[in-house]
Amino acid sequence: MHELRKDPLLGRWVAVMSDSKSPGEYSFPSGNSEETSCVLCPGREKETPLEIASIRDGSRWLTRVIPNFKPVLHVEGDLGRKGVGMYDKMNSVGANEIIVDSPEHTKEPEDMGAEQVRRILRTYRERVADLEKDQRLRYILIFKNSGKGAGAMFSHPHSEIMATPIIPKLIKEELDGAKQYYAYKERCIFCDIMREESRVGERVISETRDFFAFSPFAPKFPFECWILPKKHACAFQDIEEGGIEDLSGMLLTVLQKMRKVLGDSPYNYFVHTAPNRIPRRNHWHTLGDDFHWHIEIMPRLHLTSGFEWGSDFYVLTTSPEDAANYLREA
Repeated sequence: MHELRKDPLLGRWVAVMSDSKSPGEYSFPSGNSEETSCVLCPGREKETPLEIASIRDGSRWLTRVIPNFKPVLHVEGDLGRKGVGMYDKMNSVGANEIIVDSPEHTKEPEDMGAEQVRRILRTYRERVADLEKDQRLRYILIFKNSGKGAGAMFSHPHSEIMATPIIPKLIKEELDGAKQYYAYKERCIFCDIMREESRVGERVISETRDFFAFSPFAPKFPFECWILPKKHACAFQDIEEGGIEDLSGMLLTVLQKMRKVLGDSPYNYFVHTAPNRIPRRNHWHTLGDDFHWHIEIMPRLHLTSGFEWGSDFYVLTTSPEDAANYLREA
């Protein structure tokens, strides 16, 4: 089994694979040929791990969930927390699932219309609600890598879910920051951000009945976009059907605007939601008040530099105000 190790300086956990690669295995294949069929396409279901869930139209699947072919985290086993000298480690227990977003190899959900986006969002909701029942798991991250430049495993449209036995460091920093803001002002920081962005207006991209999309004031990447529910809610999986309907239209709009402005640039998106709401001593009792789930979309328009990796200090080559204007007008 793979193992999880904790960095004692930064408090960050990393996964160390048991099948350690040799230097030669890191070479990349040459050429830019695109596959025309793949193991995720209809008709090749017997070549994948056993299906976990799906949405179907008769015998035809429209979305499909399977375990990752080479999972980083495994559902089986116990955590086996232990110390090795001054260091901490545990078994890589968790879940690592692939969501096949479309039955068509060359069509993203946004190319198929709002109903397919709704199916994807419903699939996300049901998988998070199911995984949340496992008390070994602390955090569930929904994410999509679109394009090789964003780390996609396949050219077939897909997204992923990772459920971890720890709260990842970046998520914990976000949770702590929201908690500290609420303790000081007795208001949700995300609700305050929406109010400020609505007041100023120059970074707003789109707005629907239930959702608000904008370029954040200090993003990591050019053309980064956040989508927040207008009504305060800490957990994505609590979204009701009316919210799914509205969010599908918003996500469809934003992704189409990005494609119109940026072409077929690779991008990542992920859903930041509350950690699993299992009572724990001195932790996350105020989540319902201080945290606000949201989607972050990050186009990958350039390579991250050594300065940015080494300092976590990012350089923006397009201002968020200009980015929002380009997207708003698209």
